[in-house]
Amino acid sequence: QVQLVESGGGLVQAGGSLRLSCVASGSIRSINAMGWYRQAPGKQRELVADIFSGGSANYADSVKGRFTISRDNAKNTVNLQMNSLKPEDTAVYYCHVNAVTMHAYGMNYWGKGTLVTVSS
Repeated sequence: QVQLVESGGGLVQAGGSLRLSCVASGSIRSINAMGWYRQAPGKQRELVADIFSGGSANYADSVKGRFTISRDNAKNTVNLQMNSLKPEDTAVYYCHVNAVTMHAYGMNYWGKGTLVTVSS
């Protein structure tokens, strides 16, 4: 019903920047929230940032001041600008969407993940 295509991951040095993008497609009627989660080696998946349709956003404490999430409702796209990257940011980043489709309300969908590696 809903497919998420992520892009922008890669390898950067500490202090560098990356911009992740996620485009949602499929039988979408509306999107309640979009965001990014990440899972580092040996850790559980955690919320990085999410943003609601009205524009309000939440950030993990570890990324506040460095990451910025944005959303283009018309394009069903969410972006994550990551600045001042640290080795601790190394993880697989997953796009997440909570969407209303023609078949269900408030369903959660996940991208396959994109790897971000920050070297020191």
